[in-house]
Amino acid sequence: MDRRGFLPSRRSQNPQPDGEHNGVVTSVLPKFRYHPDPLATGSVEPSSTECTVCGQSRGYIYTGPVYAIEEHDSEICPWCIADGSAANRLGAEFTDVGWGVPDDVPASACEEIAHRTPGSSSWQQDHWLYHCADGCAFLGAVGRRDLDDYPDALDVLLHETDQFGWSAEQSQRYIDSLDANGQPTAYLFRCLHCGTHLVFSDFT
Repeated sequence: MDRRGFLPSRRSQNPQPDGEHNGVVTSVLPKFRYHPDPLATGSVEPSSTECTVCGQSRGYIYTGPVYAIEEHDSEICPWCIADGSAANRLGAEFTDVGWGVPDDVPASACEEIAHRTPGSSSWQQDHWLYHCADGCAFLGAVGRRDLDDYPDALDVLLHETDQFGWSAEQSQRYIDSLDANGQPTAYLFRCLHCGTHLVFSDFT
């Protein structure tokens, strides 16, 4: 999957209608509560590839991580993720939600994120963020300039390295080096209930 960043406030949150995209006939993408624009984040791409689950070619293919016994690289359509058939048939998860989940987040939210939501790639182990007793919406990979519009997320990053004993100056230099298309990279989320932005960052 290409690692690309975007400005969530400046990109369409709605998939393209039925038609043609770069020469590929496309259908309307399903809606994902926890990943509202997987086309913008790069987790879904236009493709004429047939889905390994339903056997159809509907114009888009999922390019994010798949956790299953067998490899399924760029061969699952978004519709089979949305209806759960890909997870059921392949025994797959698309996000590892087995750790870091607050106790007040219901199991149904974790199940939807793991089995019926497109995941996202990161430099290290991907994981989801949570707020207001629910999973957050993933908005995409972002760099330092992108974060100017999200002071709440910047504040999170300023304290992300406290566990390493970094000084304020070291933390600021790290934040200033964030690159949506390189590394280190930040991953932006938004609470579905109060609108708070959360973020984590990583690098190799």
